[in-house]
Amino acid sequence: MGSCKLNDSSGLLYDIIRKRWVKKTPEEVIRQMLLQAMVKHLGFPSALIAVEKELRQMPHLKMYPGPLPDRRADVVCFSTGSDPAEALVPLLLVECKEELLNEAAKNQVLGYNAFVQARFVALANAKGVWLLLPQGEMIAGLPRYGELLQAVSKSTTPA
Repeated sequence: MGSCKLNDSSGLLYDIIRKRWVKKTPEEVIRQMLLQAMVKHLGFPSALIAVEKELRQMPHLKMYPGPLPDRRADVVCFSTGSDPAEALVPLLLVECKEELLNEAAKNQVLGYNAFVQARFVALANAKGVWLLLPQGEMIAGLPRYGELLQAVSKSTTPA
């Protein structure tokens, strides 16, 4: 993944998305390294990334008909529709974990995604990032933003 801008004297990390210093915790280090890699190396537009947002703050869930759980998504990357008037569409949901990625971590991110409805879901820890496939399989690495968009357009294009 990437590297983080660190203020050693205060134990803070600079968040390139939220544009502010945040407390350095093991999970935050993972999140910041992931964000750096997403923006600098994988072509994810920083303006379309939400970090540590409560579900009720997600633009596409503002009109959700029922109560939303009091949960916060680590990283959600959106895409825009073909029409500029279309709302943002959740493309990728990533849950960052300090510990090993196990079944509980998978269940947590899939539970969040039941509401977020991102097309792709991933888990990240200090060892890397894994994309979760619909069959429950995990593959190492995160595709470039453009590759995710292409995969979505292929799946929605009539045969």
